[in-house]
Amino acid sequence: MSNGQKNQDYDAGSQPRTTGKKTYHHGDLRAALIEATRQLVEEKGPDSFSVSDACRLAGVSTAAPYKHFKNKTEMLVAAVLEGMLRHRTRMLAALEGIPEGSPERVTAIGMEYVSFALREPGIFSLKFGGFTDRIADPRLEEGGQQSFNILLTEIAKCLDEPGITEEVRRRGFLLWSFVHGLSFILREQGLAEKGQEFDLHDLLEDVARRMLN
Repeated sequence: MSNGQKNQDYDAGSQPRTTGKKTYHHGDLRAALIEATRQLVEEKGPDSFSVSDACRLAGVSTAAPYKHFKNKTEMLVAAVLEGMLRHRTRMLAALEGIPEGSPERVTAIGMEYVSFALREPGIFSLKFGGFTDRIADPRLEEGGQQSFNILLTEIAKCLDEPGITEEVRRRGFLLWSFVHGLSFILREQGLAEKGQEFDLHDLLEDVARRMLN
C-alpha cells in the first residue's frame, strides 16, 4: 500500500454513517433534524442543503423544524456546532496514553484535525468555507477558541511555559496554520496526489518537533 493510500485510510471506519430515514422519540426531534442536516451536507454539499430534504430524511413534516429552528441557517449552525463538539472530543481522546509534555501529543492533535477535514468535509466546509463568517453567533467563535485552546495547552506543556503565553500563541498559530492549510490541500484530489509520497504522521511529527524546539 502506498503512503498516499495509508494517509487516506488511517481513519477508516470512523466516518459518521449515513443510514437513511430515521425514527425518533418525541424528545429527539431536534437531534434527528440536526443529524439529517449533517447527512445532507455531507452527501450533497452545504450549498445544496434544503430544509424540505432534511424533513424528508428525518421522516417529519415540513413544519416540524420550526419548533426548534427559525430557519435553514439555524439548522446549519446547529450542525456545525455539533461537528465542532465531535472534533474537540476526538482531539482529547487522541491524547489518551501519550505522555504529558510530549510533542507526540501535538502530532496527535494535528492528525485528528486532518482526520476531521477528511471525515466530515461538508461540516468542515461550513465552518471554514465562509458560511460561519457571516453568522453573528458567539457560540461559533467560542467553539473554535475551545478547539484552539486544546492545542495551546499542549504547546505550553511542551515548552514548559506557565500558561498560554504570547510565545505559546505564536507557535500555536504557526502549527494551526500549517495543519489547517494541509487539511484543505488533502481534501482536493489533484493537490493531495502531490503529497502521496509522504507519510502523514511522519510529516506532522516533523513539523511539530521543529516548531517546538
